[in-house]
Amino acid sequence: MQKKYITTPIYYVNDKPHIGHAYTTIIADLLKKYAEINGISTFLLTGTDENGQKIEQAATMHNTTPQKYADSISAKFRDVWDSFEIDYDKYMRTTDLEHRYGVQKAFEIMYKKGDIYKGEYEGHYCVSCESFFTPTQVIDELYCPDCGKPTSLVKEESYFFALSKYQDRLLKWYKENATCILPLHKRNEVVRFVEEGLQDLSITRTSFEWGISLPKSLNDPKHIVYVWLDALLNYVSALGYGLDYEDAKEALSKLDNKDIKRLPSLESKLELFNNTTHIVGKDILRFHAIYWPAFLMSLDLPLPKQILAHGWWTREGVKMSKSLGNVIDPLEVKEAYGVEALRYFLLKEVPFGQDGDFSELAFKNRINGELSNDLGNLLNRLIGMSEKYFDYSIEGTLEDLKTSFKEELVKIDSIITKLPSLIENVQFHLYLEGIWELLTLANGLITKLAPWTLIKEGRIKECNTFLVLIANILLKTALLLYPILPKSTTKIGESLGVAINATNYKAFIKEKKLQEHFRITKIDALFPKVESLKMQAIESKEITQAKAQNSKEDSKNEDSKKDTLPQSTEGLIDIAEFKKIDIRVGKIVSASEVPKSTKLLKLEVDLNEGRLRQILAGIKESYSPESLVGRQVVVLANLKPAKLMGLSSEGMLLACKDENGLDLLSIENSKVLGAKIS
Repeated sequence: MQKKYITTPIYYVNDKPHIGHAYTTIIADLLKKYAEINGISTFLLTGTDENGQKIEQAATMHNTTPQKYADSISAKFRDVWDSFEIDYDKYMRTTDLEHRYGVQKAFEIMYKKGDIYKGEYEGHYCVSCESFFTPTQVIDELYCPDCGKPTSLVKEESYFFALSKYQDRLLKWYKENATCILPLHKRNEVVRFVEEGLQDLSITRTSFEWGISLPKSLNDPKHIVYVWLDALLNYVSALGYGLDYEDAKEALSKLDNKDIKRLPSLESKLELFNNTTHIVGKDILRFHAIYWPAFLMSLDLPLPKQILAHGWWTREGVKMSKSLGNVIDPLEVKEAYGVEALRYFLLKEVPFGQDGDFSELAFKNRINGELSNDLGNLLNRLIGMSEKYFDYSIEGTLEDLKTSFKEELVKIDSIITKLPSLIENVQFHLYLEGIWELLTLANGLITKLAPWTLIKEGRIKECNTFLVLIANILLKTALLLYPILPKSTTKIGESLGVAINATNYKAFIKEKKLQEHFRITKIDALFPKVESLKMQAIESKEITQAKAQNSKEDSKNEDSKKDTLPQSTEGLIDIAEFKKIDIRVGKIVSASEVPKSTKLLKLEVDLNEGRLRQILAGIKESYSPESLVGRQVVVLANLKPAKLMGLSSEGMLLACKDENGLDLLSIENSKVLGAKIS
């Protein structure tokens, strides 16, 4: 059986969990559930990072020990994931005994190999980010370039990891593994950073005590392993790496049976590491995409299959921070709206890799419009009609289904066929849009065919067969939605009398099976309508001031633009000229590379014109062909046709490019193809 290893970061215990942590962990849980319903055995790791100077300082501020402080915060993370029913296989803590031995074993191997050497570090250190910076990297000779907080000038003895030695090997890995980092524009950022040149890493500190000491063989007790070498190694120590280390064997012999039982098997699970997916926030991508692969190369361990980097969340347009008091507590959202709705909202609201805004009003609208109306109400209508007309038992032969609904079944299969590539390329919002095409089809057919009219006209068999079609659509929808809405889809399965599991996923999704008979069971509404906002108001004085400041800055920007407007109207257009521009919503139906071109992709785009347009787009460096299929895009539709590389192009995709890469302009919510943008 295939095996897969999925990890979240180990979350730093400097504060309680927030919505960003929940987003990362929900994605990991989704990927595990998707793998397992596809028959792939999966091991999911999460946990907490508990070493370092920041924890030592926080413990002192709270008048407690670092261990007790770490225990209290780590327990909060675990409680939230248990409350969210996250299906993790191991909860790792960097204060766990087995992790210490994994770090010490790795350090000793790297040292003996010559990849770790002793020297002296002098430079700027940010306690908040646990990062070192050169004088040219800090802002105004003092401030951290990542968080903006003051850095400290540090000069101390240190051990270094020879990161520069692995620069060429890293670039070769990125080149040979095009999707090792997603989204692709993040991969491009990493490649550019490495191409600029890597410096060796300071990996130990002597100015604090809370952390993992060096191996005994080095006889240098004043050094503590620096947080990033320590933290990243949890991905292998959690699988048993280091338990064959001599110091570990000695320590294990002194433990009682209870302590030994909580450790991983001494037979390492490292075979899992051959198929690893790491999920991280964009702020820690550099550590995972540069430092971590280099550490693994030094240890001769397999490199990750994929590193997935997502964006940040704001709240109502304001960046979340403790000082503003607008950090979203996942448990507060759960109490107000439930976990399932939150899972759906976070995955649908923003394309993976981009920043998103948590608006409670937008959340409420998605619950009422998509979850309640489109999904929940479809099930309610099926239950109601099956009860009223057929005493909950509906039946239609395969032959009747294929005869009466031939076109609909072809469309259902075509929608489902495109979905795997979307979720595998972490385009969760497009995956959900695809599933909603099935629901739109089903709800539209009910309006069009009006089963109640069929009954009045005595066309009982036709109505029965039609309801069987709707039940099959709901069943396939439930199987596809299971990774996102596990509890709700399980309830749908119970209502339809079919289990939501890997066996039925294979039968009804992969093998395109249709069920001929359903015994319907009545259940409560999946997503009751939300009448009013439920979470506590967060419009504190500080947030009001923050919004006012944002507005003031926007106003200044507009004023500055006015001040710099040319006195002449040369180069400006009037509204009549603007109206000549025809910009429309389209959907990419197919995408392929243009031979011999390093930049062009050939796209077939549906603008609801009764034909597909061929458009050539210079986006190959930022998007793979398979990641584009099914995506809604913004198209300049009345551009004169042009010839590129001998191929005709009938239009242009609108995109934005800056130093962070290129992004296609996207549609926030799915729109009718061909809709005009103005």
